[in-house]
Amino acid sequence: MNRKLSTLLFVVMLGFPVLVHAQSASGIIDASRMIDWSQAGVVGGIPNRSTVCATLSPGATASQINSAIASCPSGQVVYLNAGTYNLSSGIDFAGHSSVTLRGAGPDKTLITFSAGAGCNGLNADVCIEGANNYQNSPQNTASWTAGYSKGTTQITLSNVNNLHVGTSILILDQQDNASDPGTAFVCATSGVCSMEGPSGSGRSGRAQEQLVQVQAISGNTVTITPRLYMSNWNASQSPGAWWANSTISNDGIEDVSLDHSGSSASSGISIYGAINCWVKNVRSLNSNRNHVWLLETIHSTVRDSYFYGTQNASSQSYGVEMYMTSDDLIENNIFQHVAAPVLPNGSVSGNVIAYNFSTDDYYAGTTWMAYANQLHGAGTDMALFEGNESNGFIADPIHGTHNFITVFRNEYAGWESGKTGQTIPINLASYSRYFNVIGNVLGHAGYHTQYEDVAPSGSNPDRSIYVLGYSALDGATGSFPDDPKVATTLMRWGNYDVVTGSVRWDTSEVPSGLSQYANPVPSSQTLPASFFLSGQPSWWGTPWGNPPWPAIGPDVTGGPGPGGHSYANPAQLCYTNTSKDSNGILNFNADNCYTSSPAPAAPTGLGAVAH
Repeated sequence: MNRKLSTLLFVVMLGFPVLVHAQSASGIIDASRMIDWSQAGVVGGIPNRSTVCATLSPGATASQINSAIASCPSGQVVYLNAGTYNLSSGIDFAGHSSVTLRGAGPDKTLITFSAGAGCNGLNADVCIEGANNYQNSPQNTASWTAGYSKGTTQITLSNVNNLHVGTSILILDQQDNASDPGTAFVCATSGVCSMEGPSGSGRSGRAQEQLVQVQAISGNTVTITPRLYMSNWNASQSPGAWWANSTISNDGIEDVSLDHSGSSASSGISIYGAINCWVKNVRSLNSNRNHVWLLETIHSTVRDSYFYGTQNASSQSYGVEMYMTSDDLIENNIFQHVAAPVLPNGSVSGNVIAYNFSTDDYYAGTTWMAYANQLHGAGTDMALFEGNESNGFIADPIHGTHNFITVFRNEYAGWESGKTGQTIPINLASYSRYFNVIGNVLGHAGYHTQYEDVAPSGSNPDRSIYVLGYSALDGATGSFPDDPKVATTLMRWGNYDVVTGSVRWDTSEVPSGLSQYANPVPSSQTLPASFFLSGQPSWWGTPWGNPPWPAIGPDVTGGPGPGGHSYANPAQLCYTNTSKDSNGILNFNADNCYTSSPAPAAPTGLGAVAH
């Protein structure tokens, strides 16, 4: 049974099926601080389509590929035979839904680009886009006049023109806080709550967003899915909504290699104004700004793929960049030689980033450690980072504030060879509030010597496991206040660190006494294997052994990682054991890495995270 469907119960509300999921984090994280993450990604899983509408061979042009996509019936496949395709312009789905573009495998079908497609102004080598609904000129707007409670599924809008049941994405937002309310704080203003001001995500001054689908319309009452995630929606903040006339849905690209080295397009793959779209088993090489740009998307998935290098290796060199998205899933990917592998760079709500492996997060010409998992824009909330193996996690102060993020069962070393600055496993800047850090394995033995550096009077940030509450990077105070509430609202439970050399079940690190969003001390030291999966995923096996499930955490023993509490996840095993060319680039095909019938012998010598 599909991993999403295995835990679902179907009930009927207003004639529409609503999905109800078990909350595996219940009893550990208070309900006010989390959501149900099991619905992230393509609903029902990525479809395995078998009917081919067109087959093309090397020598085909971008125009011919685009024409095949445009004429392909719903639910069918445009298939690219093995070989090299040299394209002088981009592949563009041009608003055509329910088509899969599939190659013979990323080790067999190679597409090289010398230019991209316009992609509604985004400029991408592969463009999967709906209508142009950019935040500076939304196609439709409305005031949101009622229905603000966390968990509600019905809201009232002043206008419902051009809303369509099942195919419309509503982007809900509200005005930023003018000043710190002392609880959840949403702000992007330079010198007040950020170093550089807004990232450009969302309508001006309205960083908090959640993207939802329309399930029913009755007068001006709109039934939405999923439920509202945040509890701070408020009439005093002038809530509103905006949406496109049309969207794209159920498109995917899979089983190909994409070489962007000769293209000046900003993105390798752009998925824009989309529902239930995906990237699967793709090898993407040397993109410009980002390998994948998810913009105004909901329930999209990037999985089982390999991303190598960028053209710039600068501060704007990203693997998967998320920009106004909700309920997307970034799962089981390998990132190599990318400055910032996974980057929510704007309003992101309810996304899951899980079981990825990152190595050599290359930031040119510096000993500064760039983070694999990084929150970079205001309005990030209710996201889950689970099972990742990389150098670290940061909620930075550059573009604004972050709230209610959960970090579960990751191994973050806070170290890379040759790096001496910002070498911190968990780095939470000012106004990163109500975070949950649970069951992680943290630090690099022999390098980290201090447990925490808490603003405003800490020291030695680069050798600390936690750096908390500073308003500038690397444990420094900037142009706006440090924030002691980062530490006092932080939930820590069951993490292992190399400084104390122990798993900490410290009740003083549970914020049980808060007046809002308190987290009671858990009654048990037992953690679930996952906060979003109902069981071990089918792809967990590898030809080199089956890692324990879960592979990281206080209940994992005998592993080669710190304290014996971690093993390599499948993505790391794939990276370690797959052959590489003379430049160190993987000869990648996920079909050779991940199996549903893992080797029966217990794994040996899996190795700790390579940094």
